[in-house]
Amino acid sequence: MGTEIERKFLLNKEAWQGLKSTLTGVVIKQGYLNTDPDRNVRVRVYGTQGFLTVKGRTIGATRLEFEYEVPVEDAEEMLKLCHKPIIEKQRYTTQLDLEWVIDEFEGDNTGLVVAEVELESETQAFELPQWTAEEVTADIRYYNSNLVENPYTTWEH
Repeated sequence: MGTEIERKFLLNKEAWQGLKSTLTGVVIKQGYLNTDPDRNVRVRVYGTQGFLTVKGRTIGATRLEFEYEVPVEDAEEMLKLCHKPIIEKQRYTTQLDLEWVIDEFEGDNTGLVVAEVELESETQAFELPQWTAEEVTADIRYYNSNLVENPYTTWEH
């Protein structure tokens, strides 16, 4: 059984720009066949690979997650079946005490940049990088599946 324990943070924009210049991003396009919070189904094209992912309801920072590689051509066709808009982003990865992924959103979610770290347990201690800002783990507006229904560019900032 797959379990994901993840904490999510907004970034300090100035510090992020400095870090970004040292990293290489990968293009991600992802869509949702189902956005039900109890069982969402995601299709993702990650660079040149395709994935189908099923996630359960998030409780705290934990949820069930099952991810399967599929032919990229199939993933591209499945994206046509997904709720709109499709999530578009550049993903950057950096290794500190743990691996951090930073998603810089494009399209209908332009302006949003979020960092995530996966943990072994919800109580695992870790050091926050200086480029992190507010934690948004519990804020469902920042779930990718919710960004389809309520894109970042429609929020009041």
